[in-house]
Amino acid sequence: MKPLAELMRPVSLEDFIGQNQILGKGKPLYNLIIKKMIPNCVLYGPPGTGKTTLAGIMANYMDKRFYKLNATTASLKDVQNITSNLDNLLNYKGVVIYIDELQYFNKKQQQALLEFIENGKVTLIASTTENPYFAIHKAVLSRCNIFRFLSLTADEVMTGLKRALDKLIGENMKIKYSRDALRYIAEISQGDYRKAYNILELAVNSQMGEEKEVSVECVEGLGQSSMRADSSGDEFYNVLSALQKSIRGSDPDASVHYLVRLIEGGNILAVTRRLAVITAEDIGLACPNALSVVNSGLELALKVGFPEARIILSELVIYLATLPKSNSAYLAINSAVEDLRHTNTGDVPDHLKDAHYGGASKLGVKGYKYPHDYHNNYVKQEYMPRKLKGKKYYITQNNKYEDSIKKYWNSVKKTAESGDF
Repeated sequence: MKPLAELMRPVSLEDFIGQNQILGKGKPLYNLIIKKMIPNCVLYGPPGTGKTTLAGIMANYMDKRFYKLNATTASLKDVQNITSNLDNLLNYKGVVIYIDELQYFNKKQQQALLEFIENGKVTLIASTTENPYFAIHKAVLSRCNIFRFLSLTADEVMTGLKRALDKLIGENMKIKYSRDALRYIAEISQGDYRKAYNILELAVNSQMGEEKEVSVECVEGLGQSSMRADSSGDEFYNVLSALQKSIRGSDPDASVHYLVRLIEGGNILAVTRRLAVITAEDIGLACPNALSVVNSGLELALKVGFPEARIILSELVIYLATLPKSNSAYLAINSAVEDLRHTNTGDVPDHLKDAHYGGASKLGVKGYKYPHDYHNNYVKQEYMPRKLKGKKYYITQNNKYEDSIKKYWNSVKKTAESGDF
């Protein structure tokens, strides 16, 4: 027997649920499908949102022969076998080749697709769960339109689940269900139709006897996690980004939430690396000692490992989220890098060059003033290359530590200029 998700796969636009942002009546993709003018395209979005289903529907509207390949197992030879029979396909107006998970084709394989899609006899529909601008070769992208799929809403998932139950009941299965149970399945499936159908199917098939009841308690007993244990794809990096932005925004609660989602993925190295970066980029000189504290905590977390490391990481995340913030060091280094890459910065001033060799003074390497010979260990002299004279990279920000160092150095420099010491 086919899985429930396969049995419920729509075959027409009228039955398709969700993605109204691209498939609502009057939207560009909807109009293209109705007019049978479907271009080469990439369908991009999370799993279980209808990419494969829509590819099949699009092929039906175009009166073209539909071939489905999966890039994890297919090769370029599979594509060549399809295209070699183009002239023998009677009653078909060309071919649609749907390649699922196109990002698994390497650069050479992706480039080879170009010859098949440029003459118009083959329409390429590709899908990917990864960001196509990173995962798919530019030459392929330039010949394709990109349509982004969004995770389904709970109401959309519930609509599909009710259709499935009505179908099963219509086939003489005795099933009772509650709206709360469907809502719960929709919530823990996180916008993934396939996962929702699988949970519903498990809830029904795991019960003994002819009469089945799908309740919240029944679904909870299945132990299906609502977390996506993705440790390398787009979703993982989205959560990493959300963690950093929540810490930067001083929201400890959101920070802990995103930490838990990352912990579920199990990639402790990625989490510790990101926390180290956050400490320097977002806490920075508002609390310089945070680097030592966080480094010690991260070393301990790596030593302990999961699951206990979650406690250490939670403490670090809350610590960082509640510290004062400064990105002055981050802005300083980025500004300096920008100048180095796009500006002729000139030579190092002569008085700062290495003078520890005979004949240095004859080459003009002289005149350096040793700050420790002066009051407050400071003397005014030029350190920047001549072409960058007066350039400011480090600009203090408003926090206790940076205010104190700004006040200190203003006092030292004022004293040096006045000679009042």
